[in-house]
Amino acid sequence: MDALLLSRIQFAFTIGYHFIFVPISIGLALMVVFSERRYYKSRIPADKSASNFWIKLFTTTFAIGVATGLTMEFAFGTNWANYSRFVGSIFGAPLAAEGLFAFFLESTFLGFLLFGRKKVSRGFYYASTWLVLFGAFLSALWILIANSWQHTPAGYRIEGGKAVLTDFWAAAFNPSTAPRYVHTMTGAVITGCFVVASICAWYLLKKRHLHFARQALVTALAVGLVASAAMPLIGHWHALVVAEYQPVKMAAFENVTETADGANLWLFGWLTKDSAGTYDTTGIAIPNGLSLMLHLNPSAKVTGLESVPPADRPPEQITFQSYHLMIALSFVFIGVMLLALVMHFLKRLEKARWMLWLLVVCFPLPIIAMNMGWTATEVGRQPWIVQGLLRTSDGVSPVISAGEVWTTLGLFGLIYLILFIAWLRIFLGIIRRGPEDVVEMLQSEKTAEQAAPAGAGR
Repeated sequence: MDALLLSRIQFAFTIGYHFIFVPISIGLALMVVFSERRYYKSRIPADKSASNFWIKLFTTTFAIGVATGLTMEFAFGTNWANYSRFVGSIFGAPLAAEGLFAFFLESTFLGFLLFGRKKVSRGFYYASTWLVLFGAFLSALWILIANSWQHTPAGYRIEGGKAVLTDFWAAAFNPSTAPRYVHTMTGAVITGCFVVASICAWYLLKKRHLHFARQALVTALAVGLVASAAMPLIGHWHALVVAEYQPVKMAAFENVTETADGANLWLFGWLTKDSAGTYDTTGIAIPNGLSLMLHLNPSAKVTGLESVPPADRPPEQITFQSYHLMIALSFVFIGVMLLALVMHFLKRLEKARWMLWLLVVCFPLPIIAMNMGWTATEVGRQPWIVQGLLRTSDGVSPVISAGEVWTTLGLFGLIYLILFIAWLRIFLGIIRRGPEDVVEMLQSEKTAEQAAPAGAGR
């Protein structure tokens, strides 16, 4: 394998690994807000214990997310120097804003959550949970602005072989920013809800922390169902933008080989290459469904892959499969959340161990769905690293060697494996211990209050 392919593999590996933790942390940040709001209103020690529990899980995931995110920015300079030169004028502003405004906002107020409960007012502490959540959403916005510009460039001109920013707002709110942002953040909320539901279901199976588990589980199921039900509509919005601005990517999503009236919408299938080098799809499809979905007209014309030369077409199989797996999982999420919530209202959920186990094992599915979505959208725009402007093959660093990439890829794999084991041990350790025992917590607070005057008088 040459340096180009290895650099692509390395970046795919690092960003896919990083994106295990991002949606979990964003989803848990929302749960921190809900639990602290409950404690702010009730002043019940059990609610405080619940809030502290979610803060611990969020912090553990946030920390490793930060660590794994840094390597991607270094890769722009080491592996993708030509790409960095081309987009530097465009990317500088959103990446700087993400670091200066969003990351520092999130990390600063996370510090108050970790160390300031007894040092700041109740209102300030509760507000800090919102600011951490806002920081997480703002951080994602800046990153997705930069990413979306690669798909639908706007607000620029080409000078000296580089893209130069001419209109910040046009570049920031390019055509794909809004649907991509809403799509991604809704997916993060779904991920967080499944993580919470999985933890709570495990407690119910083990007959531990029952009050805490029941309370959090209802919140997770309700929010998760709303977000899951909204996802097909949000995905449709995003698909319309893709069809308008990246029609070849949409053709790869559904393996539309020839531009024709009345394109099928595949529910699932497998692509096989014929003697002419064209991929045929074997599976189940809705006749004319893609034309109907995109244009509300079953006879509408849909652009095919053959509208561009073979060198300008994305890899069909991986694009098709990742796209359809993402969609299939999104409907699984609706079914699981709806069934669990109905069983809760019928007071059958706690007795149905099979349903609780289903919630437990669903833990990784939203993470898989989100990574499949990113696989489809990023592989689907190949061979372009910036749509229509810069090919991926032209963005790689000219002096980097395959051996150097092999070395760093191996080191990343080893370090990331160690980090993942450490995160998993800490994350599962927090879950095994569960929320603090209320009696012990009250005794600890009473001891601290009694010791405070003595310490103050020294």
